[in-house]
Amino acid sequence: MGGRKVIAQETVATLLAVHGLALIAPLALVEGPIVTVIAAWLAQRGVLDLTAVTLTVILADLVGDALLYAVGRRGGRPALSLLRVREAQIEDLAGGLRARAPAVLIGAKLTHAAGAAVLLAAGVARVPFGLFMACNAAATLPKSLFFVSLGWWFGATHARMGSWIAAGALTLTTLLVLLVLLYRRRSCS
Repeated sequence: MGGRKVIAQETVATLLAVHGLALIAPLALVEGPIVTVIAAWLAQRGVLDLTAVTLTVILADLVGDALLYAVGRRGGRPALSLLRVREAQIEDLAGGLRARAPAVLIGAKLTHAAGAAVLLAAGVARVPFGLFMACNAAATLPKSLFFVSLGWWFGATHARMGSWIAAGALTLTTLLVLLVLLYRRRSCS
């Protein structure tokens, strides 16, 4: 049983050492905090470069924000209704964003409170893209650095946490590989 665990951890470490940032970037688009903690832990172990991990998760977070903004610009009302945001709430959110975009955007990013809805609503409200990205960068930097620090710090206690972090990394890597294979299969059809 123990041999299997070591092999799995070595396999994950090898995959991430060879393809680490290529795997981490798309995963960070979907679930930034968890991926950031795992990637920083792997950097602490010497599998990944800490500076590269930090820059990758920050850029992935900002790209994800820009994608949500673009969806909002191009018809975000249906997307917001999927998030169960009612039409009256959309108008209130859009009005709030027009009046005080920096406070609303930074607050939503830092607290994670209704984050996707606020980012979509910023597109619906036509918040200027430069202002939108500046606000998100101002919130993303400390937030990402916090999760990198958390991962680095927890890396020092890997003897107690190693099994669940390795399992999480293996699971995320497996999901990404399956998604890529599914995408390629559908593209070829």
